[in-house]
Amino acid sequence: MHKNLLLIFTRNPELGKAKTRLAKTVGDETALDIYKFLLERTRDEAIQVAADKAVYYSVKVRENDIWDAALFQKHQQKGADLGHRMQHAFEQGFKAGYEKVLIVGSDLYDLSSKNIDYAFETLDQHDVVLGPAEDGGYYLLGMKTLHASIFHHKEWGTSTVRADTLADLKSQNVKLLAIKNDIDLYEDIESIPEIMNRFILNKN
Repeated sequence: MHKNLLLIFTRNPELGKAKTRLAKTVGDETALDIYKFLLERTRDEAIQVAADKAVYYSVKVRENDIWDAALFQKHQQKGADLGHRMQHAFEQGFKAGYEKVLIVGSDLYDLSSKNIDYAFETLDQHDVVLGPAEDGGYYLLGMKTLHASIFHHKEWGTSTVRADTLADLKSQNVKLLAIKNDIDLYEDIESIPEIMNRFILNKN
């Protein structure tokens, strides 16, 4: 067992339920294709990270999918909202004996294994590491002990999440990473040639 655990939160990729805000512009099928592409990209980067890995599914654990059970522990998300679900995943990780637990989403184009390895390393000198997202949330969160307050009383999915989280952590030594942009809207993919060329411009 590794001392570090990487948690990956995913939504089950289903037509009409994936990237619904993006789908308003590109359609359900293209939105689903883009999300599957992001999932595969997240997987490929996660495999290279020096840590144990666990995938937490939004709806149902899938056995035969892109997440190889030999490389990824598989769990069901549990909790009434995103905060409770993340808290449960962190609790499970610390109960299992991991020293550092870090969570990432699965809808970032530019999150690399080097970014994640660096985040784990910063926990040697910091209590918490947080990757701020452009929309006011965060794309990465890591800690060495459970800070449960950060998972409560948040308006999940809004621009206040990061500020409210940092307010809860004001007595902790927090490392902020570079700002990154998770993909929710059409504007988020316009500056990414690989996605535009593959899924929008060259679509038959």
